[in-house]
Amino acid sequence: MMKKLSRLLLTSRNQISRNITNGKDGNLSNGLLLRTFTSHAGISTSGQNINVKGFSAPYIVYKGKAAFSVTPVLPTFTKLDSGLHVVDRGGCMMLKFTPAIGERKYDWEKRQLFALSPTEVGSLISLGSNDTCELFHDPSMLSSNAGQVRKSLTVKPHSTGGGYMISLTVVNNILKTKDYISVPFTTAEFAVVKAACSYALPHIMGWDRVTEKVEKVNSGRRTPDIKFDRGQLMDSEWDK
Repeated sequence: MMKKLSRLLLTSRNQISRNITNGKDGNLSNGLLLRTFTSHAGISTSGQNINVKGFSAPYIVYKGKAAFSVTPVLPTFTKLDSGLHVVDRGGCMMLKFTPAIGERKYDWEKRQLFALSPTEVGSLISLGSNDTCELFHDPSMLSSNAGQVRKSLTVKPHSTGGGYMISLTVVNNILKTKDYISVPFTTAEFAVVKAACSYALPHIMGWDRVTEKVEKVNSGRRTPDIKFDRGQLMDSEWDK
């Protein structure tokens, strides 16, 4: 009896693993695992979604009409001839909104993305209990194609109190489409989002890399490949 049960559990586990790998199972029970293993897809709002290689830990909130996730996208660096590493592409906090297509099922192919810059992260984490925040993105801003695709993110408290509503509107005038996804948050869920963004902020700015190098220098450990730009070592705001 025990041997049969063991074989049954092993078969079930292998089947779930194959479903996750192939992306066949879209229900809630496997949705968290599915998104964890496939969150390295390319993104249109901030280049490549770069997490620590081999690790992905998004914070996901499942609701009746949509699912929401937030994860840090780290900056990339390029090395100059002088040996100095500078930011090539800035990091962000990537928000993903996925509409529901049934009970405990979500259409991951129709998810919408919104990349929060460091300043926009500041707008989010500084929100008070009665504050509202609205952010706009246009990938073609300041060009002749401005307005073809527009995204607006709205964060506002529930009218009855006790939580927030985060809504994303995407207008594509090229495809003649308009998508609207809204996700309600409890006070606890929104507190997690704010705390996570606050913790990740210096990392998406790349400051953790800078302070790590400084700590190595101060500790006396040899770091022959480290070079600091004089502009990074100014004594005060007014040094030139």
